[in-house]
Amino acid sequence: MPKHSIDRLLSIMSRLRDPESGCPWDVRQDFDSIAPYTIEEAFEVAEAIAQRDYPELKEELGDLLLQVVFHSQIAREKGLFDFNQVVQVLCDKMVRRHPHVFGESDAADEAAVKVNWEAIKQQERAAKGRAHDSALDGVPAGLPALQRAAKVQKKAAKVGFDWPETPPVRRQVDHELAELDEAMASGERTAIEDEFGDVLFTLVNLSRHLKLDPEQALRKATAKFERRFRQMEQDQPEPLDTLDDDSLEAAWQKAKRMSTEPL
Repeated sequence: MPKHSIDRLLSIMSRLRDPESGCPWDVRQDFDSIAPYTIEEAFEVAEAIAQRDYPELKEELGDLLLQVVFHSQIAREKGLFDFNQVVQVLCDKMVRRHPHVFGESDAADEAAVKVNWEAIKQQERAAKGRAHDSALDGVPAGLPALQRAAKVQKKAAKVGFDWPETPPVRRQVDHELAELDEAMASGERTAIEDEFGDVLFTLVNLSRHLKLDPEQALRKATAKFERRFRQMEQDQPEPLDTLDDDSLEAAWQKAKRMSTEPL
């Protein structure tokens, strides 16, 4: 058996799940308990890519592959399917969804590819008995909120429900902020939450019109804040919680000046 073959990985996973001689933690897991780890590993892959840390990316991709193998092993034990069937379904799907590569169809550009892709996905849903009831179908409920909002808006835009240009979207942000101010003045928590959600949803819409990924933009902003905050902590001889507001502001402005990012 090749040292690094997928068969070796499958064998390792099978042994870890052995009820008699396996790892107690691995044996105890099921689909539900492993699902959060699967999501976490996907985010760690994304983080390694954002950091351009390719040795880390190699490791994180392995961790993500382990999640696929883990779920497949659980499914095999339940008599549902196995890893080979997962791969077979994936291969069949990729060939089926790329008729311009593996078949006789043509796709002149990326836009044509996307049109064909969506049409084929609709055919697949129909074949599975999943009627296409809404233009918004196919957006997983478990996606991060910003990412899901962007996908829902993108699907709505495909049927013409969208602002034609960016400036009206920007004005809508001001409108939603004004409504949030009104809700805050009322003090009603439900109204405040509702209007705050509208602000976030509209900002996601603005990011889409600006051709930006809201999830990535927020991650970068958070990382920037974290770097500056840590710099502020390092620069202060006293703990931050002992400083008054003016001293904290001065320390923050100093950290910003020392930062390499735009202020």
